Amino acid sequence: MGILGWIVLGLIAGAIAKAVMPGKDPGGIVITMLLGIVGAILGGFIGRALFGSDIGSFFDLSTWLLAILGSIVVLAVYHLVTSRGHRAHG
Repeated sequence: MGILGWIVLGLIAGAIAKAVMPGKDPGGIVITMLLGIVGAILGGFIGRALFGSDIGSFFDLSTWLLAILGSIVVLAVYHLVTSRGHRAHG
């Protein structure tokens, strides 16, 4: 899958991750989209490291699950980092 495929997959996976994650999102839509792209790439690396499988095509279910899982992880870390920053200053 090319870079454009990863970007589109990441945008959609980021939106799904945001819908699944509870609580208020401290970032806007642009931050969520960027985190989704990073999460999709992270999910691809996790899948390759844990399962030894190469990421499939755009329409492969395992590709989507890994991208969404990676996006949830990145979004959760973002929530932790930004919530600690708000508590320290407020």
